[in-house]
Amino acid sequence: MRRHLELQVWGRVQGVGFRAATRRKATSLKLTGWVSNVEDGSVKVAAEGEADALLALETWARRGPPLSWVERLEAQYSDTLEGFEGFVVRR
Repeated sequence: MRRHLELQVWGRVQGVGFRAATRRKATSLKLTGWVSNVEDGSVKVAAEGEADALLALETWARRGPPLSWVERLEAQYSDTLEGFEGFVVRR
C-alpha cells in the first residue's frame, strides 16, 4: 500500500550534501517526491511509496549522510497521495 511521508530534519543538514544523499536514498528505495532546504536551516522531505520503504527513508534520515548531524526529526505519515513523478532536489 502506497503512503505519503513528510519529514523535517534539524541539525547540521544544510551544506553537507543532505539533499543529494536523500535523493539517492529515496531513489534506491523506489520512492517519489522531493527534498528541499528550509529558511530556518532545516531540510524538508515529502515522499511517497510503499510503507516499508518510507520507514527505511525515515530511519536513514535520522542519521543522514556522513558529514551531517541530525539533532531532531519530525515525521508525519498519511494516506493522501500527491502523485509525484521521480524524486527531485528543490532549492
